[in-house]
Amino acid sequence: MALVMKYINIMNRYMDTHGDPRTKDWPMMSSPFPTLAVCLTYVYLVKVLGPRWMENRKPFRLQNTLIVYNAAQVIFSAWIFYEIGISGWLTGHYSFRCQPVEYNNNPRTIRMVHACWWYYFSKFTEFMDTIFFVLRKKESQITTLHVIHHGCMPMSVWFGVKFTPGGHSTFFGLLNTFVHIIMYTYYMFSAMGPQFQKYLWWKKYLTTLQMVQFILIMVHAFQLLFIECNYPKAFVWWIGMHAVMFFFLFNEFYKQAYKGRKSQYKNLLMFCLQRPSKFQKEDAPLMANGHVANGDCQTTEKKLLNGHANGKLANGSSAKSSNGYTSSSNGYNKNGVVLANGVNGHTTELTQRKVK
Repeated sequence: MALVMKYINIMNRYMDTHGDPRTKDWPMMSSPFPTLAVCLTYVYLVKVLGPRWMENRKPFRLQNTLIVYNAAQVIFSAWIFYEIGISGWLTGHYSFRCQPVEYNNNPRTIRMVHACWWYYFSKFTEFMDTIFFVLRKKESQITTLHVIHHGCMPMSVWFGVKFTPGGHSTFFGLLNTFVHIIMYTYYMFSAMGPQFQKYLWWKKYLTTLQMVQFILIMVHAFQLLFIECNYPKAFVWWIGMHAVMFFFLFNEFYKQAYKGRKSQYKNLLMFCLQRPSKFQKEDAPLMANGHVANGDCQTTEKKLLNGHANGKLANGSSAKSSNGYTSSSNGYNKNGVVLANGVNGHTTELTQRKVK
C-alpha cells in the first residue's frame, strides 16, 4: 500500500509540474483518479448492477425524458461546437496544418480552454445514453462498442484538458460535437414515436459520418509525424490511435448492421429464384414470417424485409397457415423480428415441414 501511495504522489507531482496551471484547480482536474473512478463506476453500473436491478422489473418508457434529454444534448453540443470554432478553428486563428497550444491569458485563448473543459464534461453527460438503455431494458443496445466508446472518452479528454487545452487536438472536439448535433437530433426524433420513423431513413449515413470523422481526425493528427510542429508527439499518437481504434470498431458495427442486411436480401432473392414461377395454392410453402408465397415472390420479399409476421416467430416458435404448412425459425434480430433467412447475422437452418 505504501508503494502504491508513493507512485501516486510521484504522478501527482509530475501532473503539477507539467500540467497547464490554468486548469490545475478546475473541477476534476487535479488528478486523473476521480475521472478514472467515474468511468469504472459507469462500466460496472451499465454492465452488472443496472441489468441485475432491472431483471425482475418492467422496462421504463421514458419517452418524454428521452425527448428532453436528446434536445438538451443537441443544444449543448451546438454550443460547444460554436465555442471551439469561434475560439480558433472557424475564425482563421488556427491552422489546420500545425497549431501549437497557446499558453497565455488572452481572452480568446482562455475561451478555448473553457470550451475544452466543457467538452470534457459533456463526456459524462453522455453516460445517460447507456443508463436509459438499462432502464428501458434495451440490453441489445449496450454493445461492446457502445461501452468502450463512452467509457474511454472522459479519461482520454482529461489528459488533453490537463496538458494541452487548445491547439491541434481541439480539432477532435470540433468534429465530434458537430457529429453529435446530428446524432442527438436523430435520437430525439426517434424518441418521438413511430410517426417519425419515415423521416429517419438516414441512420446508415449517420454511422458513415462517424467513420469519416475518425478518418479526418487520423489524417489531421498523424500529419504532425511528418512535419515540424511545436506540439507534443505523445498527444499526436494518443489522439491518432484513438481515432484508429474507434474507426475499426464503428466499421465492424457498420458491417454487422448494414452489410448483413444485404446478405439477407440476397439469400431471399436466391430462395425465390430457386422456386417454380407459379405455386399451386394448396402446395404454397409458408415463408419465414408466416405468409404464404402464392407465387408472388416480390410481395413476400417486401413482407419479409419489413418484418411482418403472422406466427409466433419472435421467440423462435412455429407459425401455421391454413393449408397445413408450418415454418419455424431459430433466429430473430435485436428487435425480435425474424430475418429473411431466420437468423440474426449468423447461419441458422430455416426448416419447413408439412403437418399431417
